Amino acid sequence: MNHLIAPSILAANFANLNDDILMLNQSQADWIHVDVMDGVFVPNISFGFPVINAVKNIAQKPLDVHLMIVEPDKYLEQFAAHGAYMLTVHYEACIHLHSTIQKIKALGCKAGVALNPHTPIALLEDILEDIDMVLIMSVNPGFGGQAFIPNTYKKIKQLRAMASQRNPHLLIQIDGGVNVTNSLSLLQAGANVLVAGNAIFSDAHPKSIISTIKNLNPNTQIA
Repeated sequence: MNHLIAPSILAANFANLNDDILMLNQSQADWIHVDVMDGVFVPNISFGFPVINAVKNIAQKPLDVHLMIVEPDKYLEQFAAHGAYMLTVHYEACIHLHSTIQKIKALGCKAGVALNPHTPIALLEDILEDIDMVLIMSVNPGFGGQAFIPNTYKKIKQLRAMASQRNPHLLIQIDGGVNVTNSLSLLQAGANVLVAGNAIFSDAHPKSIISTIKNLNPNTQIA
C-alpha cells in the first residue's frame, strides 16, 4: 500500500484552526491527527470534546485520534461519537488492553496501540493480530517540537518483521520529530503512516511539505 500522511493539528494555529483544517482538506493529507492529552498520562493538556467536535464538522479527512490519557475506556464512546476513524490508546495506559481493543472495534472505529520510546515491541506479541495500527512514539509524549529518537528505526524494523507473518496489513505509524529529512528512512525501515506537526505547520508552504512527504518513494536509494 502507499504510505499515509497524518498532519498533527497539535502544531496548528489554534487562533486560526478553521483555516488550517480547510488547508488540510485541500492538501494531499490522508488523515488529520488529533493528539488528546489529559495532563496526567503526559505533562500537558490539549484538546477536549468541543474542539474535536468543531474539527469534525469542518474536516473532510478521517480523524486519527491519539489518546494520551489515563483510563481511556471511560471515553471511547464519546470519541467515537465525535468522529474518530482511528482510535489509538497507549499500551502503558491500558490495564486490560485486549478488552479495550475490542471495545474500540465494537464502536466501529479502527483500533491502534501506541508505544512510548522505552516500551519494547515484544510486548505486543499477544495482541498483534487484533489491532489495525501500532503507533511508535519517536519522542517522549506530551509536547510537540522534540528531537527525533534514532532508536525508532530499530523498533520499526522489529515490528515489521513480527507483523510480516501474523498481521501483514498492519499499519505502522510514527509520531514525533517527523520531517522531510527523515521521512524516507522511516518508510524504508517499514513505517507506512507518518505524523508530522511542526514540519508542516511551521513552514510557509504547508501543502507543499505535505505533498513532498506524501510523494516520497520508499524504493529510492539513499545516497
